Amino acid sequence: MEPRKEEIKSRPIGVFDSGIGGLTVVRQIRSLMPNEDIIYLGDTARVPYGTKSQETVVRFACEDAQFLVEQGVKAIVVACNTASAWSLPALNRYFHLPICGVIVPGSEAALIVSRNKRVGVIGTASTVRSKAYDTAMKERLSNVEVFAQACPLLVPLVEEGWLSHPVTFKVLEEYLTPLVIEQIDTLILGCTHYPLLKRTILKVLKGLANRPINLVDSAESCAAHVRRRLADLDLLSPSASVGRIFPYVTDEASRFARVARQFLGFSIGKAEQIQLKEMPAE
Repeated sequence: MEPRKEEIKSRPIGVFDSGIGGLTVVRQIRSLMPNEDIIYLGDTARVPYGTKSQETVVRFACEDAQFLVEQGVKAIVVACNTASAWSLPALNRYFHLPICGVIVPGSEAALIVSRNKRVGVIGTASTVRSKAYDTAMKERLSNVEVFAQACPLLVPLVEEGWLSHPVTFKVLEEYLTPLVIEQIDTLILGCTHYPLLKRTILKVLKGLANRPINLVDSAESCAAHVRRRLADLDLLSPSASVGRIFPYVTDEASRFARVARQFLGFSIGKAEQIQLKEMPAE
């Protein structure tokens, strides 16, 4: 028997990432939809996805999504740029519920705010290599120019908590200078760790450029997209209570508990360690 619409509305939103960075997406979802329950899965045993092949990332993403479906979620958010770039077609084939990634919302937001249509993207090497932001923007506006910069040192700096450390300033100067030279007027933060560096990035850009440069937070754009999608489908929670967050990880949970507050801005309960079911390669 098909579940009633009211019962589906009350189900949680599922969010997965290769590790802890996707908690910035959870934070934005909580900000926009405070009454929604959220199940978060961090695949910490297999992080990072960015060093894996496309085939492997697709398989991992499908295993993550399968776990969330088994928990009874009403929608899935792929809070990982690498998985968003490569796995959405397979996820939409296998799972029949709303699935949202971070790349298309970030791309659309950048096109809205950019005046000169010269857009910079910073992300992991795999995200840059995928050209996913480039493709998403050019599908929507053929004359946009996209300049991407891989920033492999930023994730470990964020996880170390060096958000405003002199080393972080210097690293950002190295990464952002080529983009500023290209006269970008908009910069997409193409990794879910990077929103924690917003203030530092803005300071570095101010020092490098003599013009304003817009920052597009793909986590923020993704959360706004999820809210619109659920509203269009009449799936927003009717609850008047503050939603709960249920965290799961695939590796030892103590480190997650230590860094979750930094990413969320508030404390949540201890994550439960789980074992994912293997799926065959595509």
